[in-house]
Amino acid sequence: MPAKHDSFGRLLRDKRLEKGFSLRKFAEAVGVSPTYLSQVEQGNVQPPTADRVKRMAELLEENADEWIALAGRVPEDLPKIIQEQPTEISELLREASGLTADQLRKLREQARRLKERGS
Repeated sequence: MPAKHDSFGRLLRDKRLEKGFSLRKFAEAVGVSPTYLSQVEQGNVQPPTADRVKRMAELLEENADEWIALAGRVPEDLPKIIQEQPTEISELLREASGLTADQLRKLREQARRLKERGS
């Protein structure tokens, strides 16, 4: 079974080529060396930091959170959010586990409305 970063590397290469980026230009735009980027695409090394993966997704017009997850990383803002209310956030995540994408979207919208109301 290929490692998770193999899948990330293949997808990254396919999308980069699809968007017409050369290895060198893309690496420069992301802030990594072309050699490192080549190794990532081949699945020989771990994907870069969440911040760099986010930049890659932006350049390729992809969803940054999905790409960060595929790279096996955690968005940099989440640990702080979890640390602010560890019990409540952990329980919320456990309760939300197994919900469908549509159910999660509705839950997210409800959370946004609660936040806007200051409740």
